[in-house]
Amino acid sequence: MRQLADIPHPDAKITLFSWNGKYLIKLEKGQLEQTYKVSEMDVTSEDDVRTLLDAEFIAAAVQRFQQMRHDLQAAFDRHDL
Repeated sequence: MRQLADIPHPDAKITLFSWNGKYLIKLEKGQLEQTYKVSEMDVTSEDDVRTLLDAEFIAAAVQRFQQMRHDLQAAFDRHDL
């Protein structure tokens, strides 16, 4: 796996990788992470992948982090952990 870029953003750490014919978009916030795989056949360049990371995509991912955190906490609570 080859790291292509760190993409600065105030709400999440975003890293772009190339691996096995795919671009991997990794978003991290705290102990949570989301990874999206984009086939190199679906885009023409790394710039196209960066274009996917628009404000709407990032806002949805940040909202998903909030739901993930809620789901994890709910599981801890259900099992008194």
